[in-house]
Amino acid sequence: MKPAAIRPDAGPHAASPSPNVSGSLSVRQGASRECHGTVTDEVDTVIFQPSCSPVPLAPESVPMPSLSADPSRAGEAPPFALLDRDHSILSFNERVLDWAHRPEVPLIERLRYLCIVSSNLDEFFEVRAAPHLSAGSAGDRKGTYTVESFERLSEAAHALVARQYALYNDELMPTFATHSIHIVSHGERNPAQRKWVSEYFEREVRPLLIPVGLDPAHPFPQVANKSLNFIVRLGGKDAFGRENPIQIVKLPRVLPRLIKMPAKVSDGKTLFVALSSVVRAHLASMFPGREVGDFSQFRVTRHSDLAVDEEDVKNLRTALRQGLQHRHYGQAVRLEVSASCAESLASFLLAQFNLPPQALYRVHGPVNLARLTQLIDLIGEPQLRFPPYAPSFPVTLSPAQSFFERLQRGDVLIHQPFESFDGVLAFLRESVLDPQVLAIKQTIYRTGADSELMDLLREAVRRGKEVTVVVELKARFDEEANINWAEMLESIGAQVVYGVVGLKTHAKMLLVTRREGKQLRRYGHLSTGNYNPRTARLYTDISHLTADPALTADMEAVFVHMASQSRLPKLNRMWLAPFDLHKNLVARIDALGQAAASGEPTRIVAKMNALTDEEIIGALIRAGQKGVKIDLIVRGACTLPAQVPGLTDNVRVRSVIGRFLEHSRVFYFRHGEDESLYLSSADWMNRNMMRRIELAWPVTDPNLRQRLIDECLVAYLHDGRDAWDLGGDGIYRRVDHDTHPGEAGASPAIEAHGAQAALMGRYASRGNHRDASGN
Repeated sequence: MKPAAIRPDAGPHAASPSPNVSGSLSVRQGASRECHGTVTDEVDTVIFQPSCSPVPLAPESVPMPSLSADPSRAGEAPPFALLDRDHSILSFNERVLDWAHRPEVPLIERLRYLCIVSSNLDEFFEVRAAPHLSAGSAGDRKGTYTVESFERLSEAAHALVARQYALYNDELMPTFATHSIHIVSHGERNPAQRKWVSEYFEREVRPLLIPVGLDPAHPFPQVANKSLNFIVRLGGKDAFGRENPIQIVKLPRVLPRLIKMPAKVSDGKTLFVALSSVVRAHLASMFPGREVGDFSQFRVTRHSDLAVDEEDVKNLRTALRQGLQHRHYGQAVRLEVSASCAESLASFLLAQFNLPPQALYRVHGPVNLARLTQLIDLIGEPQLRFPPYAPSFPVTLSPAQSFFERLQRGDVLIHQPFESFDGVLAFLRESVLDPQVLAIKQTIYRTGADSELMDLLREAVRRGKEVTVVVELKARFDEEANINWAEMLESIGAQVVYGVVGLKTHAKMLLVTRREGKQLRRYGHLSTGNYNPRTARLYTDISHLTADPALTADMEAVFVHMASQSRLPKLNRMWLAPFDLHKNLVARIDALGQAAASGEPTRIVAKMNALTDEEIIGALIRAGQKGVKIDLIVRGACTLPAQVPGLTDNVRVRSVIGRFLEHSRVFYFRHGEDESLYLSSADWMNRNMMRRIELAWPVTDPNLRQRLIDECLVAYLHDGRDAWDLGGDGIYRRVDHDTHPGEAGASPAIEAHGAQAALMGRYASRGNHRDASGN
């Protein structure tokens, strides 16, 4: 079969449906698979080898430092060095920041990407920084975390933050000004605007502020994680004749960080004022009889990863709720101050929070760029945003058709967010309303605080169905929402299970049991993503609906295992962590390596969010050295050193950063004529393999498997606009051209395409076709 490229005639970034989507995936038809870039002979899009000149991320880019791996864990693998995980996470955020630099991206979206990076950095410091900081403070010179690791990580983080604020001040804010959108400082405000700000301060802000003077009776106050505060040095004496010059002013979180000024004082422009600027302009009025000297806004980030010994607590839910109360006051790991902050005040704050100088970040602008998302919400201008994208209802479903009837004919895939998560909700809704449905079982990891899905489960209980929900209370930063959902469901009679002690339940499953005549039949939903309608519009994920008896029996067995802690029976098709997922992956990779060494054709293509497990990395390196061609599409942290001569020549690593967050996990293996493709909830990280309940399951329907190959693997390896390739020097470089324009089927009319844009075009055209046809 002659492979064909993504067709340009479906739109500038559209991918065409496969002309042979119903065909077999066997190699018996004789098409060549010798090209490293071709996943399978039946793929409708060639995976072209990247041949363009890469564009460096930034002049400051340096190779990521290496961390020696223990070669004993890698079996036959020779000694190798892993790339540093934390630097890889920062490198991922550099790639996200690139979107904020792109002039072709709408202005508000550029600001949004800047805010995303800031939010990501907050979480990075909350979760990853503490061990480096502790090692640096203790002077550790050996081990994973050392003085050197802390210093190098601090250097990289400072460089990234500096690029953020340079972009904010030098590009984004001046460009907003050309659209008559300004954040007006005190010095720029005219008398009418100052009067309005003063009235706002007196009415909305002052009543909520209580300055705290520091003296023996008033030690340094508890400052919450990521809260906005001011430190002020005062001259003169207080009401009791004492100097106590240092005052702390906490700004309540209930106050908006940006306030839109009314039209009457805006001179036809869209003007905003920052809360920090409002308070700064009125500091003197807060300290009558004292002279305001040096001052600065500041913000401290604290270690916020909850640690609960499940073996040692009687009630995990109670322990976590208590832990949440202390999360805001954990170990300080970062201090942000205004760039103009006096050295004496900065040193004072560092001492109060027991932080070294490297943990101080002087910023030229708001100390919390993430809160600028409020500006995004307050600006109406649609021309400054991405054109709205409305996902189609799943193209293989009909809103008028029963899911049960449809699934009896075969499995259904939903590719989110190109297709709507509404299909999943519709499946659950029909299950809740159908009187023949007797039981519903579901895992909950992240659903959000306001979820229609949870409302449907509540309705199912009300209708007398047996509802079992496995709630993962330890989903990081979603603990409180999950505790609330668990308590609500328990209160109305649902069976709530908290999974297996010591393991996070990260598997995504929904299982429906229905009476059909004299027998019970199961219908299931498996997913690479969470049951969260909001993130389902922003993350790429795969939903798999099935009535396959073998697969749904596996789901039932896993639910019983999690609820009863009973011994897990041998599963028909699923791989389950922490039992056999890891060993099966390593065994599959090693088997392909042995086959390649015997001269047999082999191929691995895997898409995931992160790759850090040393044993899997060792297996991949061994397989590549024996001749297996390996392409890894890894969005975020990756510690495998790709394209290192003599070590990983056959291993390529690519990261794709697009409009949507890449979240799907797809694993493809080929040995001669034998092909297999798995979807999974798990990334290739040790924690996923050993400390979580995770699933991987095969897609056996050839049509659906072909579709996944086309859309989740081929398109991304062909991406010439949003992809970054990892070089042997540890640096990611952006791919800025379409690949191999001279190849058969490739279009010379397209200089570069993005996989996500192509898929948006594909599903828009399919949805329009269905609307026009009425089906």
